[in-house]
Amino acid sequence: MLQKLIVRNYAIIDHLEISPDAGLNTVTGETGAGKSIILGALSLILGERADTGVLINKEEKCVVEGYFEVSGHEAFRQALKEEELDDEAQCIIRREISAAGKSRAFVNDTPVNLATLNRLTSLLVDLHQQFDHLALKDDHFQMDVLDAVAQNGKARGEYTRLYADYKRTTRELDKNREQQALWQKEADYKQYLYDELLAAGLAENDIENAEAQLKQMSHAERILQVLQSSRYAMEEGEQPMVNELKRLNQQLQTITDVLPDAAALQQRLASAWAELKDIAGELDSLEGKVSLDPALMQQLQEKLDTGYKLLKKHGVTTTNELLQLKDELEEGLKASLNLGDAIVQLEKEQAALQAALLKAGEALTATRQKVAPQIARQVTGLLALVGMPNAEFRVVAGRAATPLPTGMDEVSFLLDANKSGQFLPIHKAASGGEMSRIMLCVKSLTAKAMHLPTLIFDEVDTGISGEAARQVGILLSGLATYHQVLCITHQPQVAAKGACHFYVYKDAAGGQRITTRIKVLKPEERIVAIARMIGGEQPSEAALENARELVSA
Repeated sequence: MLQKLIVRNYAIIDHLEISPDAGLNTVTGETGAGKSIILGALSLILGERADTGVLINKEEKCVVEGYFEVSGHEAFRQALKEEELDDEAQCIIRREISAAGKSRAFVNDTPVNLATLNRLTSLLVDLHQQFDHLALKDDHFQMDVLDAVAQNGKARGEYTRLYADYKRTTRELDKNREQQALWQKEADYKQYLYDELLAAGLAENDIENAEAQLKQMSHAERILQVLQSSRYAMEEGEQPMVNELKRLNQQLQTITDVLPDAAALQQRLASAWAELKDIAGELDSLEGKVSLDPALMQQLQEKLDTGYKLLKKHGVTTTNELLQLKDELEEGLKASLNLGDAIVQLEKEQAALQAALLKAGEALTATRQKVAPQIARQVTGLLALVGMPNAEFRVVAGRAATPLPTGMDEVSFLLDANKSGQFLPIHKAASGGEMSRIMLCVKSLTAKAMHLPTLIFDEVDTGISGEAARQVGILLSGLATYHQVLCITHQPQVAAKGACHFYVYKDAAGGQRITTRIKVLKPEERIVAIARMIGGEQPSEAALENARELVSA
């Protein structure tokens, strides 16, 4: 609900402030007094573009502020959270235009761009101006009207949930199928690579070990010669080193009792003898390990050939990198199999959700088709009351080719304005004033069931008078039972229905420049203002009495 609107330095408004009532607010005033200028200022905080031409005082900025009570407006508060803006019970929306032409917008003192401003304020204010009724072209709004009359809130919510689940599952299924198709293109080649690595039978560091072993075997004869000559010199020569050290050790041992200082040398010689004897044993052991087996050399050479080929093929340098690659290929092949299982499961979920979605959609379709003729009759009847006696309203609900976010239907509001037998979309068949009245009739049917923002009607009663104007006033009054409504009007029958009556006028007091002012009329001032709408600037007593009757009614 709009609690307060403040306008400073806009067009011929130097300063203006209004606090609308929660119900029906009527705005009257002479032509040219500035009623539409106030709407122009309001449109700035609704996201409209502006230029410096709106500034009265070129040295000061133009400021328009709207204070909105939003504590019970869940959709708006959710939108604030999505935009990461402060969520408070009162929302302050401000638009500033500097003399240099720079425009800035703020929501709760946080700067926002015009797209964000427009998105947020569209949830707060519904401004109906002539030739500006986009809602009547909006399929979602038309569907909302049907569902509001059919009381489809719960069923629509369940369908929306199923639709979201169905689309999410379909997206996931499509993604998995694309991934599977991509993998299948490479699956045979990846399987070949994996089988090739598996057949190589490589173990950790296998290629490096084979390379070292083959290199050793290629020098086996020289290795054996060195090992054998070394061991021979130690154990089997004319004077074997092991035996000589043993003999020397025994000689030193015989004098340690008379020469104690020789004991340490004898121990060192004993250690050297033991170490030399151990080396001779290891030389013998190594000699036994040296192989000259041609068959083994052939096997090692084949393993190396295979290993080198794989290393070059995969652009790696070690056996362990090949083993890691083999593991990755194996995991990829397993994942491909798992993806197939996931696709089967998702297909089952999609089928179940589609069946439930179609069932929910059919239920919505049945109720919509039931209320569509009812809405058409009621709106046609209301149009006759508000000055369109030859108009016939029609609601066409057809089946959609695929499930839509709102159901299985496509809805159109059509109008035959003059009993021509030709029904056209409303925005093509009606004038601006007629579209305002059509919107008023449609929203009056759904006022109780639909959440609507603050509704502003600009001269909805253009081109009508008498009983038609009275009926417009009745509809506006009924609509204001559930929603805040502001209506700019030239009809006394409409002005008299307002819970709060604002009067717009020009002021040139003190010889200063002319500015637009607005005030709330007191009861007697209101009688006079409505009487002037009936009988002119100097209303007669009859006009005054008529005005009193309209207000009291």
